[in-house]
Amino acid sequence: MRKPKDKLYAGIDLHSNNLTIGLVNQDGQRLAHRKLPCELNQVTAFLAPYIGQLQAMAVESTFNWYWLVDGLHAQEYSIDLANPAAIKQYNGLKHADDKDDAYFLAELQRLNILPKAHIYDAQLRPVRDLLRRRMSLVQQRTSLLLSMKSLHARTLGQSLELSQAKKLEPAAASGLYEHPAHQLIARIQAEHIQALGQSIRQIEQVVSQGARSLPMYEDLLRIPGIGQTLGMTITLEVGDIKRFKTEGDFASYCRTVDAKHISNGKVKSENNRKCGNKYLSWAFVEAANFSKRFDAPCRRWFDRKAAKTSKVIATKALACKLAKVAWHVMAHQTCYDPGRLFPESKNQVMK
Repeated sequence: MRKPKDKLYAGIDLHSNNLTIGLVNQDGQRLAHRKLPCELNQVTAFLAPYIGQLQAMAVESTFNWYWLVDGLHAQEYSIDLANPAAIKQYNGLKHADDKDDAYFLAELQRLNILPKAHIYDAQLRPVRDLLRRRMSLVQQRTSLLLSMKSLHARTLGQSLELSQAKKLEPAAASGLYEHPAHQLIARIQAEHIQALGQSIRQIEQVVSQGARSLPMYEDLLRIPGIGQTLGMTITLEVGDIKRFKTEGDFASYCRTVDAKHISNGKVKSENNRKCGNKYLSWAFVEAANFSKRFDAPCRRWFDRKAAKTSKVIATKALACKLAKVAWHVMAHQTCYDPGRLFPESKNQVMK
């Protein structure tokens, strides 16, 4: 039974169409639970009688947590986002349901051992998600361009450059072929490519305004291989750089470090290779590919590494170095110094 002086903790097991809330007191005693639809007014109505005693809440970082966390924060509730990848329950449990999961989150919050995930700034989050949609549109456009190039090669026996395919007007694309079916698909593909290109440019204009307002964006552009698109991606995906205490933590989050469990010289497992941010992983691998092509120190370092290992490992290693450089630039608000990234090159110049 709830007492007026009890300190209460809540856990929320969130799904796509419903959620379950569980309440415990400071002694871990289960007090109340309820299954509700995903509607903020019903959640706050259930929590209202306990608002004076409620110390903190926890909800798993599912795909649809935005509305709940933002809504409760707006009403000044204290709620944390739980990292499901770091939460492990006892494997011997014979029965567990949504109610037990909610109480388990509340218990972790009560004991102050809840593995927490980062809650991204609510104002910048839509801009970051918009940039992620850009990547999806670019992939769709690339698929259409490759399909158009393949059709041209199969039908006419000639290669069509992607740069030419991007500029083709629908009428011109249709005029390349004699068969009506080929004319139709060529015209449709050209129309979709143009429409996607226009959408991508609109997104880039909006996102660039949001990225330019952040102080670290301009500094990132001085790092080899990082242009406007990659700079926007890194800036918006990182958010608050202070959440990464060391360069190693940031490189791990960017998926640029090796994921292996080695015991007695033997590889036991590959651990969780997908733990981290796939967008930052893509961005720094792209930066590594650009830097080794256009930056001489990066190219020399890459060649030496590739000679000892392989080109794939060398590219990933260069991406890791660039990720660590980006962390120093953002965390310490310093400018890129090639002498610190490649000290061996600096020594050669001095000689």
